[in-house]
Amino acid sequence: MNRNAPRRDAGAQRKRDAFSSLRLRVSAGDLEFVIPPLLNARPHNLLACLLPPVSLAPMKCLVPLVMIQIGLAVSWSAPLQPEPLWPGEAPGARGKEPQDVPTLTPYLAEGAATPNAAMVICPGGGYGGLASHEGEDYALFLNQHGVTCFVLKYRLGSHGYRHPVMLQDAARAVRLVRAQAAQWKIDPKRVGIMGSSAGGHLASTLLTHFDAGQPDSSDAVERQSSRPDLGVLCYPVITMGPDTHEGSKRNLLGRQPTPDLVELLSNERQVTAQTPPCFIFHTWEDPAVKVENALEFAAALRREGVPFDLHIYEKGRHGIGLADKTPYEHAHPWARDLVFWLQSHGFVPGSATP
Repeated sequence: MNRNAPRRDAGAQRKRDAFSSLRLRVSAGDLEFVIPPLLNARPHNLLACLLPPVSLAPMKCLVPLVMIQIGLAVSWSAPLQPEPLWPGEAPGARGKEPQDVPTLTPYLAEGAATPNAAMVICPGGGYGGLASHEGEDYALFLNQHGVTCFVLKYRLGSHGYRHPVMLQDAARAVRLVRAQAAQWKIDPKRVGIMGSSAGGHLASTLLTHFDAGQPDSSDAVERQSSRPDLGVLCYPVITMGPDTHEGSKRNLLGRQPTPDLVELLSNERQVTAQTPPCFIFHTWEDPAVKVENALEFAAALRREGVPFDLHIYEKGRHGIGLADKTPYEHAHPWARDLVFWLQSHGFVPGSATP
């Protein structure tokens, strides 16, 4: 598999759309022009697209400035091919169809100082589907801030899978990112996990059920720790108790889970002092996943002395995501708050100043 070959998919098209909408106004004395959309730009004719049909002599000093501005404005890379989490059949696989093969899709942050921080992203979908706006959109947004991302396609209850398969997939994803840190130019000591809704439950499960790896394993990936260095939880399902999301609970645990299993996967009850720092956001009016999920997890972190950022917004439907599309100039305020928090933890370059 050529891991460096970009694929033609919706994500790449979004980046081309963002690039094609780029306009710059350049002026020097009496000379002023606007660079048109670069819809059909290619590396060999980019300069021709940038310059108007006039003499280049008075504009030589402008060309580097134009190119620098473009380089700063476009920081996405096309997603690479999805990479299976295991070289052969995944543990517990029920078949060999795509839904039986968990994968990671890398989104590399180009133009940022390396090694970069990394984020494994678990899309939501009630453990029955995977919402792309909670996967790829987050990856593209974080790429803009110098974070390399990996969108996890984990196995689902809608295809007959139950706990602990989803946790196995999330843990393997974090281990794989660390094991291949040099290849992806990331820092293995700055690997976070992010999830929304049921994906938030999966992320919070790994945040409270990680292990240090198996030092004597013949598999180099399994020798890595599965403990994320931090967690980002977006309107997460946390509990399997009375305030749970019933569809997620059923897809994860089945129709009649034992009380012990409900307790084990009620992650507000599994927080310890070793749980990584967390960013949590929710909305008061969320009709699908009660805000109590976020509040109870934050309270558990507080009891154990684990640092966290908690943001409760009054308005906002469930599954709101960034509430924006590329280039994410009008994303929901939680995205700005997240960048500020990630800066404070050294995941995003720059200082965390209000």
